[in-house]
Amino acid sequence: MIIPAIDIKGGRCVRLRQGLMDEETVYSENPPEVALGWESKGAGLLHLVDLDAAVGGKTTNFSVIRDIASIVKIPVQIGGGIRDRAAAETYLSLANVKRIILGTAAYEDPGFTKRLCGEYPGRIAVGIDAKDGMAAIKGWLSVTKTPAITLAVSFENSGVACLIYTDISRDGMLSGPNVEAIKRFADAVNIPVIASGGVSSIEDIIAIGKTGAKGVIIGKALYSGAIDLEGAIARIRSLGLEGWIS
Repeated sequence: MIIPAIDIKGGRCVRLRQGLMDEETVYSENPPEVALGWESKGAGLLHLVDLDAAVGGKTTNFSVIRDIASIVKIPVQIGGGIRDRAAAETYLSLANVKRIILGTAAYEDPGFTKRLCGEYPGRIAVGIDAKDGMAAIKGWLSVTKTPAITLAVSFENSGVACLIYTDISRDGMLSGPNVEAIKRFADAVNIPVIASGGVSSIEDIIAIGKTGAKGVIIGKALYSGAIDLEGAIARIRSLGLEGWIS
């Protein structure tokens, strides 16, 4: 499944290079308008991230995300700075929110994550961002000593809806995804995997589809025009690779 990303910083739709907060390109001052645009082009799911919250731990862009969730008719998944029950339940209460994504909280308090999985079946995803194979947290500012795959395996049989795997070195670079790493990650777990980072062409999407990953999040390639969303969805469907949304 092709999932457009809408990364929000300071109320605007931006893209970062390798997650660096001072390496941003602003694509729109109106993120809800961007969301409607992707919906009109056939997106079945949107990936929303509060970048300010990912670093600071507070839901800085909540009002913008709420507006997007209320205006689109397709489901959204939300990540960035969701580190306590109050934030999780606030987002889960919004219209059209299919699931929330826990990253730092999943690493620092796996018990909390697993309890939420039990309370909100199918609505909790875990984001695992890798730098040189190690899990990074707190908006990618802190690299842990835990291998990304080890962290992923620890959530087997916990009720996690899916794992979102991002290769930080490829993110926002249009350099092509690390297909081998995605395959190793997807092969290591029975949980559905969504891949992110470096996608620059339809061929990249097809390659990821063959790794066993169930979806791919695309940002810069869509905003720069390197990939046409409607065309990519049609191509993927023609190959029988599109359709997952669980």
